[in-house]
Amino acid sequence: MLSIIEELEWRGAINQQTDAEGLKKLIETKSIGLYCGVDPTGDSMHIGHLIPFMVLKRFQLAGHKPVVLIGGATGSIGDPSGRTSERSLQTMDTVNENARKLAAQFDKLFLKGDVANSGFRIVNNYDWLSQISLLDFLRDYGKHFNINTMLAKDIVSSRLEVGISFTEFSYQILQSIDFAYLHKNHDVQLQIGGADQWGNITSGLDYIRRTQGHEAEVYGLTIPLMLKSDGTKFGKTAGGAVWLDPEKTTPYEFYQFWLNQADEDVVKFLKYFTFLSKEEINKLEESVKNEPHLRLAQKTLAEEITKFVHGEQELAEAIQITEALFSGDVQNLSEKQIEEGFKNMPQFTAKEATQNLAVWLVDTGIVNSRRQSREFITNGAISLNGNKITDVDYEVSTDDAIGGKYIIVRRGKKNYYLVTLTDKIK
Repeated sequence: MLSIIEELEWRGAINQQTDAEGLKKLIETKSIGLYCGVDPTGDSMHIGHLIPFMVLKRFQLAGHKPVVLIGGATGSIGDPSGRTSERSLQTMDTVNENARKLAAQFDKLFLKGDVANSGFRIVNNYDWLSQISLLDFLRDYGKHFNINTMLAKDIVSSRLEVGISFTEFSYQILQSIDFAYLHKNHDVQLQIGGADQWGNITSGLDYIRRTQGHEAEVYGLTIPLMLKSDGTKFGKTAGGAVWLDPEKTTPYEFYQFWLNQADEDVVKFLKYFTFLSKEEINKLEESVKNEPHLRLAQKTLAEEITKFVHGEQELAEAIQITEALFSGDVQNLSEKQIEEGFKNMPQFTAKEATQNLAVWLVDTGIVNSRRQSREFITNGAISLNGNKITDVDYEVSTDDAIGGKYIIVRRGKKNYYLVTLTDKIK
């Protein structure tokens, strides 16, 4: 059986380690505390944020004690890494509300199943950083950080030409204080972060050893930048970020994102975003090579990550919507499922009145002319809620609507339109 480090290496989830041999020996002898942080700059994580926390979850499943640090303090000032300009500052009320919503997402990811009592906790660095006065910061912390060393860090040096404020420049000091606090008070020995966090992590290690002794056993591990096979950054779509919040990205949309991954990327994502074994993923890799038309790897990826983030019920609904749209058998979808499945499809409104179908299709804007409308109908190309209509004299009414509200029009095999009935007749 692979050790947690060997498994992470096989999954391609390790970019850099501060002391690979030392960390390997440590986790072979004891259950360790480890943490990863996120700043509450928004009210939801997206799948890009999820990347380092998948590693934290793997450590949890291997018997270690994960800590999620929500940066209520650091999130109010901004981390300079990865940007060419200052982060827009938010009010503390907004930061606190974002922190509350992020905590709920982490609870769902880490407090489930057999690992519910494995030592997981959420902390907020506002609890200790807000207690430090300016004079304490300069006297007790600032003196341990060399300006030349700080300037040499990639996260700072990359910003020197365009400029960086003292506020963001000081971020690495605050993150170092976080690591030291967690090491001293929560027995945390490992910090995990994205590749851009290497400078901040190593600053924390240096600070801990200066203040708590060089014998302190602390380590850092970073995750590679996730790129797709075409070299573009993973996690972005034409519609924007893929969010974990079901109000921002529905479970159906989330499922579809993973289902539509390219053959060239799917095995890498299976290794990173699922908890399937090496043997299971190797079999799926063979399927990609020998029977790519089945898209078994993509289906498995979509099912596993949707179940992990949203749960069994939401996965079942996402699959039901997908199958209904593929087959055209949509009449059994609920109103909620229709709203999810058709969120980004063409939508129209129509009055709740009985009307000739050929005319109704033109009036809603689905078809351009009555002549074209009649041709579609007589050729069997029009379906209402899964029922094919071939009668040009067919009358559309509220009886055709699901829940008295929605009529799903299918034109041909792939063109779907959602019509919402309004102005109810009493």
